[in-house]
Amino acid sequence: MKPFAESCEQNKQPILQVLKTRFADVKSVLEIGSGTGQHAVYFAAHLPHLRWLTSDVQAQQAGIQAWLREAGLDNLTGPMVLDVNQPEWPVVAIDAVFSANTVHIIDWPGVENMFAGIGRVLRPQGVFCLYGPFNYGGGYTCESNAEFDRWLQTQDPNSAIRDFEALNELADAHDLVLIEDHAMPANNHILVWQKAQIVER
Repeated sequence: MKPFAESCEQNKQPILQVLKTRFADVKSVLEIGSGTGQHAVYFAAHLPHLRWLTSDVQAQQAGIQAWLREAGLDNLTGPMVLDVNQPEWPVVAIDAVFSANTVHIIDWPGVENMFAGIGRVLRPQGVFCLYGPFNYGGGYTCESNAEFDRWLQTQDPNSAIRDFEALNELADAHDLVLIEDHAMPANNHILVWQKAQIVER
C-alpha cells in the first residue's frame, strides 16, 4: 500500500501554479525530502518538459518507489538516498531544487547543512523553492501556526517553525538571493531564492 498525506493533496495545486512559472525554463529539479512521493508524481506529470529527481532518507524509499512505479512517468526518477547531513550528495549539479515541509521537521544544524548542500549543487541562476510555514519578525503569522509549532516540539524538541529572516540569512551565506515570497493557502509560503552568478575577476 502506498503512503498517503492529505496535506499533499490539499496544497499540490497552489504549489504547481508557482512552479509552472519558476520552473518554466528548467531541465532538472532535485526534490529534497520527497516524503510519500505524491508531490513528485503530480508535479512531474504537469511539468513534462523537466526531469524530476526524488530523494529522501532511507526510511522513506519504499513509499516513494511505490508511487513512482504506479505513475510510470519517463521524467520522474529516483528515489535517491539523501540525508542533508551527509558530506557528499548524490547530485553534483542541478538546475533547480524544490522542498516542501522539511525545514520545520529537521533540526537547525540539518537546515544549515541543507542550505550548504543546495549552495554546492545548484547551478548559477538556478532556483530553490521552499514551501512551508514560516515565522516573520520573530512571531507567528497566525494562531494555527503557533499551535502547530507547539505540537511539533512535543514530537521532537529540535523541530520548529523557522524564522524567515534566519533562513534568508542562511541562504545569503551560500550565494542564494531571495527573489520571491508567495503567500499560500493555510498560512504557508513559498520562498524562492536564485543562485547568484559568480563573476570571476
